[in-house]
Amino acid sequence: MMIERRIKDNIKLALGYQAAVAIIGPRQVGKTTLALEIGDEVGGIYLDLEDRADRDKLADPRLFLERYQDRLVILDEIHRVPDLFQDLRGIIDRGRREGNRTGRFLMLGSASIDLLHRSGETLAGRIAYVNMGPLDILEVPAGAEALNTLWERGGYPDSYLAPDHGRSLAIRKDFIRSYLQRDVGLFGPRLPAETLERLWTMLAHSQGGLLNASRLASGLGISAQTVTRYSDLLADLLLLRRLPPFRANIGKRLVKSPKVYVRDSGLAHALLGIADYNALAGHPVVGASWEGFVIENLLSAAPERTMASFYRTSAGAEIDLMLELPDGRGLWAIEIKRGLSARPGKGFHNAREDLKPKRSFVVYSGEERYPVTGDIEAIGLRAMAKQLALDPNDIL
Repeated sequence: MMIERRIKDNIKLALGYQAAVAIIGPRQVGKTTLALEIGDEVGGIYLDLEDRADRDKLADPRLFLERYQDRLVILDEIHRVPDLFQDLRGIIDRGRREGNRTGRFLMLGSASIDLLHRSGETLAGRIAYVNMGPLDILEVPAGAEALNTLWERGGYPDSYLAPDHGRSLAIRKDFIRSYLQRDVGLFGPRLPAETLERLWTMLAHSQGGLLNASRLASGLGISAQTVTRYSDLLADLLLLRRLPPFRANIGKRLVKSPKVYVRDSGLAHALLGIADYNALAGHPVVGASWEGFVIENLLSAAPERTMASFYRTSAGAEIDLMLELPDGRGLWAIEIKRGLSARPGKGFHNAREDLKPKRSFVVYSGEERYPVTGDIEAIGLRAMAKQLALDPNDIL
């Protein structure tokens, strides 16, 4: 089964108005495949900067790249040649003077950190960024089977499309091993792979819990500062989400620690040794896993400049996901329920009284959409993602 990534149109749109476009996302989400498809459509050339022969072609970047000023040049694993950004700036500026302004370079990187830091300094005003994560609910077939497969296996295409549960799990375990043995060392100081895997696994066990670096450090025999540093690194590598608490001056005692989620549900399940959907359904992490899965899918669908957080007070008022949407769409409150009951708890009602959100939803495991109360709607995950992805002029 082939998957058509809806992100492709965003990349082509960005190439139409900017000289350079960077696709930001973790490994194995399909960035290279998508870039090659675009390159084939426009007659582009591809350089894999992990390959020594392709890196050698850029020994004199200007001499090589200016030969292809009328073609799209795809630069994969751009962080391998960090000094290239300065040369790209000069090539782009010269092209602009000669009337060649857009669609020059498509860059791919396995993490946000190097690309954002380096290109942000040297290519300001010359580059657009397109975020590309794993497959989301709007990119797989409709129906409960596809949804459960996406939840169980996660959104990395090779894992999702694997012929059976065992092969999918093996792919995810290989992915984890690759990050531990290779990528983490590229972007941060070395921590033994075994210790980092234990930290990652502990974070998966804590899915949806408040980040407590001291507790994690005690269990690992390392310092809280080391836990914080490597949690930062996992977040920079787009593998961990730290959902911040909602900030409000309402005279209530608010939780101040972020909630943490292993971003891809399939990776969380692999870290926990969950082999298939049956094992997931009976595992203690099932509710928190569903919550993280819903959050990732909704944030993938949400428009740019959306601010995400959660709300919790010491008195028990709580909202799983707060979305501050752009373009006048306001503050949305989302309760997440696994199961066919969409009745929110007392804490959700109390939190709504505190914050007065513009719209309120309960995202549950069913597909029917209906009012729970006069101003709270029950809605399935796919419908909620579509709701967020709508143009603001078409809001239902």
